[in-house]
Amino acid sequence: MSVKPEHQALIYVMVLMSAADSDMTDKELFTIGEIVKTLPVFGGLDIEKLPETAEHCATLLSEDNGLDDVIAFAADNLPTRLHETAYALACDIAAVGGRLRTEEIRLLEYLRHKLEIGRLPAAAIERGAKARYQTI
Repeated sequence: MSVKPEHQALIYVMVLMSAADSDMTDKELFTIGEIVKTLPVFGGLDIEKLPETAEHCATLLSEDNGLDDVIAFAADNLPTRLHETAYALACDIAAVGGRLRTEEIRLLEYLRHKLEIGRLPAAAIERGAKARYQTI
């Protein structure tokens, strides 16, 4: 796979969040695609590589210790300055589905700890995601 490890890690975090409740919805997958197409952090990434990268992540998640391996990959391959970006992307994918399920809340907490994001920055990121994905 010829995707930068940083891009791969960010995509893995979004796929992981989408799969947290064992139901990767079309809305979540569409949002992942839109995020990859529009955010500057994904500049230079060939969008055609997204399905392959997402499938690779799903395969890793199905293995023993898959969750830990995917999160470790993200933590190891993202510079510290992108840890909050990864957390924000996870929050966006969680928020797109509407109400958060217990599995998603636990995963966000686990991800926050593994990426070493403090409570206040995490709360601000979560609040921002909630605001962006509100419905009328």
